[in-house]
Amino acid sequence: MIRRILRYPEPVLKEVAVPVPNIDGALVQTIDDMVETMYAAPGVGLAAPQIGLSQRVIVLDVDHENKGKQLLKIVNPVIAERDGEIIWEEGCLSVRDFVAEVRRAARVLVRGYTPDQQEIAIEATDLLGVALQHEIDHLDGKLFIDRISRLKRDLYRRRLKKLEREGREPAPHGSLI
Repeated sequence: MIRRILRYPEPVLKEVAVPVPNIDGALVQTIDDMVETMYAAPGVGLAAPQIGLSQRVIVLDVDHENKGKQLLKIVNPVIAERDGEIIWEEGCLSVRDFVAEVRRAARVLVRGYTPDQQEIAIEATDLLGVALQHEIDHLDGKLFIDRISRLKRDLYRRRLKKLEREGREPAPHGSLI
């Protein structure tokens, strides 16, 4: 089932999500819904808070050519290691019609659990590394616009308010994290 993706400035997007105490059938169904929603958007990743759930769950698929082949579903992900620095242009399904360069770790090691309760460790760089950091930020109540200059953030907020006054929605942006 495709879920509604919440958009900035929805309050739940600024909340720290709670760890998942146990993985049950309802959570597995929610994760499947998240995957369907991410692909329909279309996006590279989706975090549970983006569909209004304060749970530490993310899904990602950075391979658009082979949809589902590199699909990741991670429960209670944590960044165990981070090294280096990279600047990557990011967008977000919850921050419509806006992209900006964001400074991130160049390499991360993420630990978590699969929906079938297997512990996993993922070492990632480039788009996968950036996407993991971006989605885990969502779990910590952070949006990528929290990582850009105040000036750029204020310009985005003003543009949103102007569109709202005019009764228009920001345009969706393709292939976002």
